[in-house]
Amino acid sequence: MPLRTHYKVVIVGSGPAGLTAAIYASRANLEPLVVEGIQPGGQLTTTTDVENFPGFPHGIQGPALMDVTRKQAERFGTEIVVDTVVDVDVAKRPFTLTLESAGAITADSVIVASGASAKYLGLESEKNLLGYGVSACATCDGFFFRGKDVVVVGGGDTAMEEASFLTKFCTKVHLVHRRSEFRASKIMVQRALQNPKIEVHFDTVVEEILGEPATGVKGVRLKNAKTGGVRTLNVSGYFAAIGHQPNTGLFRGKLDMDDVGYLKIRHPSTKTSVPGIFAAGDVADFIYRQAVSAAGEGCKAAIDAERWLAEHGIR
Repeated sequence: MPLRTHYKVVIVGSGPAGLTAAIYASRANLEPLVVEGIQPGGQLTTTTDVENFPGFPHGIQGPALMDVTRKQAERFGTEIVVDTVVDVDVAKRPFTLTLESAGAITADSVIVASGASAKYLGLESEKNLLGYGVSACATCDGFFFRGKDVVVVGGGDTAMEEASFLTKFCTKVHLVHRRSEFRASKIMVQRALQNPKIEVHFDTVVEEILGEPATGVKGVRLKNAKTGGVRTLNVSGYFAAIGHQPNTGLFRGKLDMDDVGYLKIRHPSTKTSVPGIFAAGDVADFIYRQAVSAAGEGCKAAIDAERWLAEHGIR
């Protein structure tokens, strides 16, 4: 069925934030359109077991969780299109969004829920083992490595936080950094260096992650950046902790954001710097970055949009 030319609400992104916003907007009879984006289902589609999302006492696979959430949104009348927003005009209302495949549509309000992408080193083995021992979220996956040895790659506050958190579960955490000193804050570095479970490897880079999807991560091959020496660590997990990049490039220069690209919202609401445009999930959250908190932000964004539309006589 072809898209309509105009919608009351267009939701950009189809992860937990976007689909939860769609559920609430649909139930408010706003007939939303969800534009799935470059990663339908969001980052959870790259995760295997999800055991920290309420309502699933025995856990659920990430793709399965997003599939049932999508079906729930569709049940209430959400229209979902497999497409990507390539341009948006926020200078006047209704807003105009240009889709890669379907041309231009207009919207009275927009919910930006396009998420963020974890940064990786770019190794082929990272891609192949993602979800099979390779992760970018210790809070999400640390529990699965109880009693095992893992590697954390990075040198900033995120790496220090991830490494320290993992010591709650892991026997040994190898913290690998390519430079001779950390760029993290002093207090975070001190906390990591004083933890007996953390072993630091300075001037070291990861050359390869060893293992197969069927068996998971078995080790990492490290190279000393100064001496060129190569060695292997036997570990069961690999955590990339070199940061995240919010998927907000489309809105640069159009919505207020910080230096990294996270959208600035007017707490406690989800309102952005442009009236009628709201933000939910990892596009604005650089602290928690959890599926359940993103879903909560999606709920808030839909309610904010509904109230804003009502204030402007759009029902």
